[in-house]
Amino acid sequence: MTTIDPSYRRSFHRTLASALKETLRPPKKSATKKRRKVTAVRSPQLKSQYWIIGIVLALNVIGLAMILSAGSVTATYDGLNTWHYFQRQGIWFLLGFAAMVVTSKVDYRRWGLQIRYLLAATFLLLFLVHIPGFGVNANGATRWVKLFGIQFQPSELLKLAILIYTAKLLADQQSKLSESRTFNAPVIIYFAAALLVMKQPDLGTVIVVGALMVIVMFLGGLPVLRLAGLVTVGAALTLAVSMSADYRRARVLSFLHPDSDPSNTGYQTLQSLVGVASGGWMGVGPGASRAKWGFLPYAHTDFIYTVIAEEMGFVGAITVLMLFIGLAAFGIRAALRCDDKFGSLLATGISMWFLLQAFINVGTVIGVLPVTGIPLPFVSFGGTSLLVGMVAVGIILNIDRQGHNE
Repeated sequence: MTTIDPSYRRSFHRTLASALKETLRPPKKSATKKRRKVTAVRSPQLKSQYWIIGIVLALNVIGLAMILSAGSVTATYDGLNTWHYFQRQGIWFLLGFAAMVVTSKVDYRRWGLQIRYLLAATFLLLFLVHIPGFGVNANGATRWVKLFGIQFQPSELLKLAILIYTAKLLADQQSKLSESRTFNAPVIIYFAAALLVMKQPDLGTVIVVGALMVIVMFLGGLPVLRLAGLVTVGAALTLAVSMSADYRRARVLSFLHPDSDPSNTGYQTLQSLVGVASGGWMGVGPGASRAKWGFLPYAHTDFIYTVIAEEMGFVGAITVLMLFIGLAAFGIRAALRCDDKFGSLLATGISMWFLLQAFINVGTVIGVLPVTGIPLPFVSFGGTSLLVGMVAVGIILNIDRQGHNE
């Protein structure tokens, strides 16, 4: 019988125990998985989405700060709580942020599939504006509808609805771009809506919606000559409408010669220019604007950029413009990464919406464009504009996510 050496037996037992211990031990996470997780966090998709959200939040924070500054004075003059406009905008911001998050999770293609219902709801609301008991008049214009105690401006929803409709139509009809029906359909929808909006009246929104529609039609591949003809007709009609009413004609003339009537038609433009010039390079400081103290009408709404330039100076004013340019750049980047024609056209259209409206508002404030009543997106006081704008940002976020996943 063979005898096993005790020292060898002990060595064997130690080796076996060590092997069993290694076998039963939970597997370590591989370095590859760690690297994969780090890479996912730093992926271009998440980076671009963080930038978009960050820019939008920055614009909202600036807007809330300026509304608190200018709106507190307006509220005092109106006999309201000093915090009235700030609180209302804050509530709309929270609702808008929640809507943006929800919309970013919804496949953007669903908006194209349901566009007929969105258009129908938009036209219904535009029609209700003109029905006594539903329409709300403010400052000589009836642009709001009140339902269940909530005041809403349907013309803001029209911007998004027209963009979705035009983008969806052109994406589905790429093989029929030369047909008249493809060209006429969005034009007919636009002019029908324009008639209802002009009755409010709101020429500024009509111009913005028309410009956005033409941009999407051009990018969608419709014949350039037809689009040129449409732009020519639209410009002629805009000029005719502008000169048809006394107050619009006065706005055009005051834009050309604001000094000719400094106490009436040119007053708002001149006071805006004074406020912008007073800011200098670095501004007079938070809350120290003088223009808001009864000198500049609508300081917390359409002319809030004047308060920004005065309190934050040239540096702050340029920063706001750069934020809009950055938002548009990331939106167009999402469009370029999207392989779907509908998503690409929609992301570009929304991006151009924010950029175009921002430049029109700033142009009005510094006197290079006539007064149009166009708000500064995410910054000017206004619940409907903010809510619809945040929904549009959510759509861009979803397009960006889908583009990276495809």
